Amino acid sequence: MSIWGKLATAAAELSIGGQIGALLSGGAGKDVLDHAGKQGGPAENEVPFTVGVIALSAKMAKADGVVTGDEVNAFKDAFKVSAVAMKHAARVFNLAKQDVAGYEAYAEQLATMFKGNRKLLEDVLEGLFHIAKADEALHPQEEQFLGQVAKRFGFTDTEFSYIKARHIIVGKRNPYDVLGVKPSISNEELKSHYRRLVAENHPDKLMARGVPEEFVTIAIEKVATINEAYDAIAKYRAI
Repeated sequence: MSIWGKLATAAAELSIGGQIGALLSGGAGKDVLDHAGKQGGPAENEVPFTVGVIALSAKMAKADGVVTGDEVNAFKDAFKVSAVAMKHAARVFNLAKQDVAGYEAYAEQLATMFKGNRKLLEDVLEGLFHIAKADEALHPQEEQFLGQVAKRFGFTDTEFSYIKARHIIVGKRNPYDVLGVKPSISNEELKSHYRRLVAENHPDKLMARGVPEEFVTIAIEKVATINEAYDAIAKYRAI
């Protein structure tokens, strides 16, 4: 079953305005979820991951005080969601908009659920950045919102700046920031770090930690950005 089928079944058990937290924890529609055989396995993480990205994007959309139809379409544009699947995503988006819980509660719930899976929390942030920049701009309110979510996920300001560096306008990117290294890094250390980043962000690795295959866009764009940054530094250093 695709992630959208799982999401549709789970969301159907909640009424509009219900507690989105039940979806984040996998409490709703739990009988239809594929289990990985142990707590926190990849299949168990798929629905909470997807709900987390959609629900937090709904709260991010309200950061500027206005929520429009374009905000919902931003998710569709970022992940190339079909019209049928979009109905399920929009339902969760609307549930989150109407839920009395703030984004803090969602972020903290995800941080607790994915404790020990820091890379998956980073994947959630990457997904939110994809949605934030769907209109080809990262607005100050969105950046501030994402920074606060990152803190609740346990990321430092420096770590957040490295994540953000991958999502700003190409011409303004600092390749060292994109790779998360200092300019003083040696050539050998740079090569080793680069190879590790590419391996960690291969689509198969994302799915192994619980990112649904429908979100492969995250990995494709991230690896492309990493390659571009490394190539720029390698060319400058002639290595």
